[in-house]
Amino acid sequence: MDQEELQYDENADVSEETFNDTDQNIESELEAIKVFYITNKNYYAARVREMEDEAEKIRQIQTEADKQMSNFSPPGATSPSASNPLTIEEKMEVDARSIYVGNVDYGATAEEMEQHFHGCGAVNRVTILCNKFDGHPKGFAYIEFNDKDSIQMAMALDESLFRGRQLKVRLHKGCSFLKCLMYVNNRKM
Repeated sequence: MDQEELQYDENADVSEETFNDTDQNIESELEAIKVFYITNKNYYAARVREMEDEAEKIRQIQTEADKQMSNFSPPGATSPSASNPLTIEEKMEVDARSIYVGNVDYGATAEEMEQHFHGCGAVNRVTILCNKFDGHPKGFAYIEFNDKDSIQMAMALDESLFRGRQLKVRLHKGCSFLKCLMYVNNRKM
């Protein structure tokens, strides 16, 4: 670089008014930047708080869903805990008192299903299976009765209408008829 370029030109016509205008422009730009920063800072802080609140709500919903999925029994009934799982014999006995119900209306509730099958005998539990990703019902249910004799009456409700749909009532999949009869007959002895 030449030394001439770096030298200050004393003859340049720079008035004090030009400095004041420049100072005011700089001041107004700085003020605009400050306002923009403060405004956006508050906006982003508010958005972060909203997202944290939403995340907390989702955690609460997930916790509640996990509790409901792990507790199949109606209120007041005792349910097996993780430390006291059902034995194979107990599972077979529960299966021997349970039925599968297909073609269930997606808006059906456990209470409605219990009411529909109430004439067959006392119902221990109604389980309407739901999609684990979106929570929507899958369209089928399992009904557990207090005693095995209720199954025969429940089977008579095959092809009955429930909420405008024809139900499909079958023995519980885990319980083939022969297995259940053998198990039940052995328990009577």
